[in-house]
Parts: sequence; C-alpha cells; structure tokens
Amino acid sequence: MSKAVFDFTFALLLLLLFSVLILFGFLIAALDTSSNGFFFQTRVGKNGRPFKIIKLRTIHPKKNTSSVVGKILRKSKLDELPQLWNVLCGDMSFVGPRPDVPGYYDKLTGENRKILLLKPGITSEAALKYANEEELLSKQENPKEFNDLVLFPDKVKMNLDYYYNHTFSRDLKIILKTVLPKFHK
Repeated sequence: MSKAVFDFTFALLLLLLFSVLILFGFLIAALDTSSNGFFFQTRVGKNGRPFKIIKLRTIHPKKNTSSVVGKILRKSKLDELPQLWNVLCGDMSFVGPRPDVPGYYDKLTGENRKILLLKPGITSEAALKYANEEELLSKQENPKEFNDLVLFPDKVKMNLDYYYNHTFSRDLKIILKTVLPKFHK
C-alpha cells in the first residue's frame, strides 16, 4: 500500500470515527475562547509550499492566554485531531516532519532542504522526542534562542535521518509509539 493511499484511507476512517469528538472539541473551544473553535495558521508544507493547518483553538485570541480547557486540549493532543482534514486533503501525512511556521524549514540550506521534499506529518520521531517542548521552552531563560540553537537543529537532524530512511514499517512504528506511549523508548 502506498503512503498516500494509507494516509487518505486512514484519515477518512479516523475522521468518521472521531467526528463527534472533533465537533465536541470545537464547541468547547469556541465557548472557552469566545471565538471560532478552529485555529488556522500558515505552515510550511512539502516543497516549501505554504498551507493552512487546522487545530482546535486553545488560546483566547484577544487575551492571548490559555485556559484550563485549552491546556487540557494541548496536553492531551486533542487539539490536533482536526489535522486529519489536512491529511485527507493531501497537505500532510500521518508521519513526517512536523510543519513549522515560516522562517524555519523554508530557510534551510544545502542538504537540509531535502526535508522539504517530505510531506509534513502529524507525528514524527522528533515530535515524540520533544512532546514536552512547550514545558522545556518555558524553563529556558531565552526560549527562542534555545529553540534556534538546540531544538531546531536536533529536529532537522532527526528529520533528515527520516528522509533517508523512511519506510512504511517505520511509519507504522512511529504511529504506534504516538498512540501507545508505553511503546515509546
């Protein structure tokens, strides 16, 4: 089975399975943030092409703060369920480098630009390694500098390794590690 066929089929099945949960999450996020329950943001996709990622809104747009509900949605990763739509539309894959905001992956040079030949993913080995990235950055004196000098280069290295060594069985293992964290080593 090709990766594209797997992504489309699995995304369609999961969207059907989780549609009620996504709708419920949308309603809770809308009430919690007093705005659209979905959050759209431009991210860098395959070949550096921008696309709009969709998530459940977890931050109040006027107050720029996250409530308890927003924190729960982010910590549980339920805010990411709408990205199944991005997979269904072909902008994303289940496994691949996490799509970043403009100014990072689109600025890569040399061999590192090969990462842009991959569709961004909902999960990856780098995403699993840095699942607590928000907490890690909050403990830094200069979070942006730490991200730019430590986290981002490590993610690039891991994603370049994925570029050279991705297989369907490796993707399945990453998906399994994502949904069943006890298998994450």
